[in-house]
Amino acid sequence: MTRQALTRRRLLGAAGGLALLSGTGVGTGWAQTPAPGDIRFFRIATGTTAGTYFPIGGLIANAISNPPGSRPCDRGGSCGVPGLIAVAQATIGSVENIELMRAGTVEAGLAQADTAYWAYTGSGPYASKGAFTGIRSIGTLYLEAVHLVARAAAPIETAADLKGKLVSVGEEGSGTLVDARVILDAYGLTEKDIEARYLKPGTAGDRLARGELDAFFMIGGAPVGAVSDVANRVPVRLVPFADPAAEQLRERQRFFKDIVIPADTYTGVPETPTLGVGAELLVRADLSPDLVYGITRALWHENTRRLLADGHPRGKSIVPENAVSGNSVPLHPGAERYYRETGLLGATAEGAPETPATPKSAPTPDAAPTPDAKPEPVEKRTEAKP
Repeated sequence: MTRQALTRRRLLGAAGGLALLSGTGVGTGWAQTPAPGDIRFFRIATGTTAGTYFPIGGLIANAISNPPGSRPCDRGGSCGVPGLIAVAQATIGSVENIELMRAGTVEAGLAQADTAYWAYTGSGPYASKGAFTGIRSIGTLYLEAVHLVARAAAPIETAADLKGKLVSVGEEGSGTLVDARVILDAYGLTEKDIEARYLKPGTAGDRLARGELDAFFMIGGAPVGAVSDVANRVPVRLVPFADPAAEQLRERQRFFKDIVIPADTYTGVPETPTLGVGAELLVRADLSPDLVYGITRALWHENTRRLLADGHPRGKSIVPENAVSGNSVPLHPGAERYYRETGLLGATAEGAPETPATPKSAPTPDAAPTPDAKPEPVEKRTEAKP
């Protein structure tokens, strides 16, 4: 059986267990540490199956799980949290993941750093919903890349050229849609200036391949499955973000970083400079510090590092040295304890969130001033050897 098939089988099994336990209170309100030997289910909201969050979330779920009867870690078995069964749950993306945590229907979720910050502070797109202070960070995993995918023949050189074009800006509930709106604003556009469509990545790729779209936005860790698929079917190109408007956006929006998608990441597509934003693993603030400590330790175990590196191209860049860099919300006390013990967080560090700018269309949050330092290019981020 392949690794992919085994992963899917384990995830489906865990999902079945969750269905059987629905309504029993298992997996919700974990303020107390369960007794030894108890089975605990842990749900991680991820993203669409055509993106990066779902496969990465599945790998993390496998790594932190340690069902009763598992072979010990030192004998080649699970190095996860004893009694924990984690499952990756497919979702629309960052916005939905945060709302699922707000509703208490999942314990954790992957989210873009800027989206998480706005939710935590009740600013930007979340100004009308109010602050959701019940989330905490386990750490930054990797940088996601903004993909603006266009048909090779389309006259789209920059995002400004999207005016009047058929463009998918992402589904409602996705972080892609949130940042697509921020990017359009930076180029003097709104959804009214384009023929906007609100599609899943896979659907957007299919329509672009059939000539029914000029371009689509997708934010994810390269390579993204939906982009790879369409690039293998028809000639496409990635629209770069290397002009003055993009530079001004990076200066205003501190969660956007300089990042380069290497040549041939996608068939026939050359090296492309673009925008990057951190992907964070978030948990509910009411989870037991001991539980989150165990999850954080399992996440950064050397066996997990190998699993991530072998399981997905983006997995090689998930390293503990980057975990506490530019977090959007405060660290969970359990995660903070792990980082202090391992020396990744200094004795006087607070693990406080970085402050991004707010989109022009949203009220300005009551927050600390934006730092003056420019974002660090992705190529300067520390990459530990596998």
